[in-house]
Amino acid sequence: MGLLTEKFIRQLLELQITMSVSVQKTDVWLPPDWEDDERMAFLFSAFKENRDVDCTDWDGKIDFWSPLIIEHCRRRGSVCVNLQELNESFRRKGSVPLGLSTVIHSMMRSGKVQKESDFAASVDSGWLSWGVGLLLVRPLKWTLSTLLGSGRVPLEESFVVIELVKEKAAALLAAYRSSPLAERSLVSFQELRALSSHICPDESALCMALLQLQREKQVTVSLHEGEKLVKFSHAGQGRISPVSEVDLGIYQLQRSEKLLEERVEALGQEVEKCKQQAKTLLKEGKKSQALRCLRGGKRVEKKADRLFAQLETVKGILERIANSQTDRLVMQAYQAGVAALRISLKGVTVERAENLVDQIQELCDTQDEVNQTLASGTLDSGADSDELEEELKSLLEKTIPYSNDVLPEVPTHPVFPAKMTAMSVDDFVQSLPHVPNASLGITDEELDRELSRLSVSDTAVQMGNVSSHRRLEPAQ
Repeated sequence: MGLLTEKFIRQLLELQITMSVSVQKTDVWLPPDWEDDERMAFLFSAFKENRDVDCTDWDGKIDFWSPLIIEHCRRRGSVCVNLQELNESFRRKGSVPLGLSTVIHSMMRSGKVQKESDFAASVDSGWLSWGVGLLLVRPLKWTLSTLLGSGRVPLEESFVVIELVKEKAAALLAAYRSSPLAERSLVSFQELRALSSHICPDESALCMALLQLQREKQVTVSLHEGEKLVKFSHAGQGRISPVSEVDLGIYQLQRSEKLLEERVEALGQEVEKCKQQAKTLLKEGKKSQALRCLRGGKRVEKKADRLFAQLETVKGILERIANSQTDRLVMQAYQAGVAALRISLKGVTVERAENLVDQIQELCDTQDEVNQTLASGTLDSGADSDELEEELKSLLEKTIPYSNDVLPEVPTHPVFPAKMTAMSVDDFVQSLPHVPNASLGITDEELDRELSRLSVSDTAVQMGNVSSHRRLEPAQ
């Protein structure tokens, strides 16, 4: 009895600790105003009957509770909420908010939440409505309250938070496309449930995410022989196509392949077990029993070989189907290419192309002739060519060529310097240096050539002086 009491007290303490930790965690994400008693007393009070009386009071409460409800659902991992759950979750010091019904109405008008029944009725939900227990008609309480003009929301009425269900739907689609299941056209609901366990904590959230994907034309559902099947759209595909007989046939083949693989693996393990057991019996000296184990192992091995052959056949069929689908895509690409070429070449013929080439050649020839004409033509300066030639001839006649017959004039001033006037000619001659008698090693022909060069250079100097003199004349 004492042990039971001690165990009960220990469980009670653990429960209290868990509840206190849960409260602490809840208090972490709550807004700072949650600790202000005066502020929370105002926010927990009921709304006025008419917003026009005090719109600031009304809008302040709506702005406080709307994001708080969404964040509460996000932290719980849920996409649905009802008024009864919100009252219990936001209970503070024994009191519950009195205006959450009005907040739900406001969120419905703004499109932030939607009733589950309306959400499912917007698409052909199929078996998804079974997964969440939805009725595709409005509940009786809600209908009566609407007819009677009551603005109160039933406590059990469930609402879908649109922002959260879109987040779950996007995460679910990304998880599917990044998983090995993306290679299959159809996926069972149980396989999808295992894949999305970290995204959707319960079956209701998964069904809501699938409903959202169905609204976005990214998913379609089917029920085949009592099994719930889901078909996703592939990346780049605009809209999902309905489940066809081909999809169902491929799904059955893939399921058979999986079952055969599991069965072959199990038989292989059984064969190994028989071999190990036979070895053990042989070591113990039980040869007959060891032989029986080996015979049993051989039978299992033959069965495994037969199943393995069937598995290879199924894989071959699936591979052929995959190749046929690839061929179909290639054929569709070819057809699209032919259609595009036919449209782009519409009105284009060989005769028309040849005509265009001839026209281009004629234009090129014309352009070449024009260029040649422009290059050979001269500009008329207004002066006759004969007159220009006569003027050039007269300029040549005015030029004085070098001649050996032209000699300089005899100077009239004394040849000798003034200091030599008092000296006789004989004395002057005597004062000159002696002429060398030795040969200089220069021939007469070389001297003649050197003299000719000196004469030419002197003539050039004289002509240069004349031309410079003529240039300076206008300046005098």
